[in-house]
Amino acid sequence: MGLVHFFLAGGYSISFGSTAKKSDQAASLGKLGIDTINLQLNHHSFDAYLQHLCPDIVVFDRFITEEQFGWRVTEFAPNAIKILDTEDLHSLRLSRKQAFENVSDFTINAWIKNELTKREVASIYRCDLSLIISEFELQLLEEELKIPSTQLLYLPYMLEPIDEATINSWIPFNSRENLMFIGTGKHAPNIDAIKWLHSEIWPLIRKQLPQAELHIYGSYLPQAILELDQPENGFMVRGWIADAAIPMSRVRVNLVPLRYGAGIKGKFISAMCRGTPSVVTMIGAEGVSGHIQQTAISNNKAAEFAEKAIDIYTNSNQWQTVQQNGVDIINDQFDKTTFYKILSDRIAQLASDLDQQRTKNFIGAMLLHHTMAGSKYLAKWIASKNVHEAD
Repeated sequence: MGLVHFFLAGGYSISFGSTAKKSDQAASLGKLGIDTINLQLNHHSFDAYLQHLCPDIVVFDRFITEEQFGWRVTEFAPNAIKILDTEDLHSLRLSRKQAFENVSDFTINAWIKNELTKREVASIYRCDLSLIISEFELQLLEEELKIPSTQLLYLPYMLEPIDEATINSWIPFNSRENLMFIGTGKHAPNIDAIKWLHSEIWPLIRKQLPQAELHIYGSYLPQAILELDQPENGFMVRGWIADAAIPMSRVRVNLVPLRYGAGIKGKFISAMCRGTPSVVTMIGAEGVSGHIQQTAISNNKAAEFAEKAIDIYTNSNQWQTVQQNGVDIINDQFDKTTFYKILSDRIAQLASDLDQQRTKNFIGAMLLHHTMAGSKYLAKWIASKNVHEAD
């Protein structure tokens, strides 16, 4: 949505295509004047759509979308600037998950050898520009894989600054109570975090704060998580909520006990925007950890995490310090105006010199050649097969 608002502010006409089924919880893009279309996988209808649309820019949401539709954009909209929104490095998250499950240390070499890394990096090379949300991931791509800086752009969340009026509207420490965690059940790190909270962290917190409750929010929570609901122990599994900002602005502390993952964590940023201090692991704080009060960052030890949560929950001075630190982070690191200009300037540069940049990107051209020769004809075969089966 940050990118949607950026392009709207720049006067662009936007068309949004997705293979996902429509949902009642989806953003109301039509109210923003955005055309939407349901796309079919391995189907020539997208080719005709591209030729009719004749886009100046195509943004792919994650590398798997570029894998499916990128070659079609190259063939039927060859002059369009191709931008990959990585969201986070999926290969990094998967490599960390594998290391965590194998009770071993994550290593850069293991990430480099991962098959998903090869796919994701190939997608980065095939595009004209890739948006990287975390400084850590940008450094990883540039220093470990030597991807040219001309292919990458650091673009975190683009947010409105927090002003004094907003701060004055926040509910104060003494009027807040309880703790929360939020995260979709379709994201494996969230499921692990909830289980860790339930089994190890929350019992330690509850022992010291017997009147406090932990509220768990998230869409698509599996049955195994729903069954962890234990009101008698203050562990409340709430599930999906229409407006997460409401509980986020009322609880005293937000918990982000992620033991693996990638990118910048939206639950952490959202809490800062609501004036709610968080306790986070190093993974949870990645991308902003160099700017966070160390009193709010924990290692992967349940006892330390619980201790920090209790300290912030009970100490109003500490709570206010962490809250102010969040304000500083949002205003210093995620200022919308700054990153709007950075992204706008890079797009203008690409538009004026697209052919030259593509000529210099030999690896991308080579990968695109093999993609066009391989994936293209596999997709055409699947499409033809689907037609015959329908007949």
